[in-house]
Amino acid sequence: MTSSKTTLFVLLVIASLAAMALALSIGSVSNADAAIIYQLRLPRVLAAFAVGGLLAMSGSLLQVLTRNPLAEPSVLGVSGGASVGALAVLMMGGAGTIWVAGGAWMGAIVVMLLLWLLVGGYSAHPSRMLLAGVMIATACGAISTLMITFASNVAMPGMIHWLMGDLDSVISLEAVGAILGVWISVLIVVWKLSPKIHLLQLGTDKALTLGVDVSYVQWMMVLLSALSAAAAVSIAGSIGFVGLLVPHLLRACIIKKHGPDQKFLLPASALLGGTFLVLADMFARTIIAPSQLPVGIITALIGVPSFLWILSRFRHWNT
Repeated sequence: MTSSKTTLFVLLVIASLAAMALALSIGSVSNADAAIIYQLRLPRVLAAFAVGGLLAMSGSLLQVLTRNPLAEPSVLGVSGGASVGALAVLMMGGAGTIWVAGGAWMGAIVVMLLLWLLVGGYSAHPSRMLLAGVMIATACGAISTLMITFASNVAMPGMIHWLMGDLDSVISLEAVGAILGVWISVLIVVWKLSPKIHLLQLGTDKALTLGVDVSYVQWMMVLLSALSAAAAVSIAGSIGFVGLLVPHLLRACIIKKHGPDQKFLLPASALLGGTFLVLADMFARTIIAPSQLPVGIITALIGVPSFLWILSRFRHWNT
C-alpha cells in the first residue's frame, strides 16, 4: 500500500473502534450497568460489525466477479437464497445458529450455481448476470412469502425476523464468536487472493496471460461471497445496501488518485462495512427508544440517497 492508503486504512481502524465504543455507550437505558453492556450491547455491537463487514466484502467480490457496479448480495439474489435456506430450516422446526447458518449457506450456494448455469460464466456476461440475479431475487422473495404463509404459529415469528433484517435477538456470545470467526477467515483468504483478484479485474484474457488461474479464483470468489452473505443472513436476516454502498464509498475516496486497487478495497470494505452497520444499528435501537426499528430500514434510508449522490458524482465506473 502507498502511504496515503496506509493512512486511510489506519483511519478506518480507528473509526471502527470509535463506532463500537460509541454504540456500547448509547442505548435506551441512559445509565447502563456492566451487565447490560456486556450481556446485551457488546454481543450486538460485535455482531453488527461482523455482519456489516461480511456484506461489504461480499458486495466487493461480486462487483469484481460480474464486472458490474450494481452487483451486491441482495441484488443478485444471494441474500434472498440465503434467506430461503434459513427460513426452510426454521419452518421445519430447526433451531440453533449452526443449522440456520448451514441452511443459509446452502441457499446462497444454490443461487450462485443457478446464476452460473443460466448465464454461462460470471465475467463474460455481466449484464445478463444482473438481470438473472434480479429475477432470482424476486423469486426468492416470493418463495419466502409463501413459506411464511404456510408456516406454523410457532415458526412464523422467527421466520419474519429473517426478512426484516434485525439484530435484536443476538445475545449469545457463542453466535457472535462464530460470526467473528467467519469474518476473520474470509478476510484472511480474501487478503491472500487480493493480488490475483486485482489482476482479474483487468479482464480474464489479460489475467490468464499474467499467469492467474482464472477459474480457480472465480470459484473462490463465488464461495467466499456466498459464505459471507449466508453467515450475515444467518445472524441478522436480509440487510440491503451495505454490500452496494460501502465499496463505492471507498472507491470515491481513492479511485481518482490510485485506481481500483482490490488489495486495498477488499480488506478496507470489511472495516467500513462493519463501522457502517454498527452506527446504523445504534440509530435503529435508539432513535425511537425504548422501541426499536429493524436495522434494515435504517440501511435503506441511508443507502438510497447516498448511492444516488455517488452515482451523480461518477461518470465512469471501475470495479
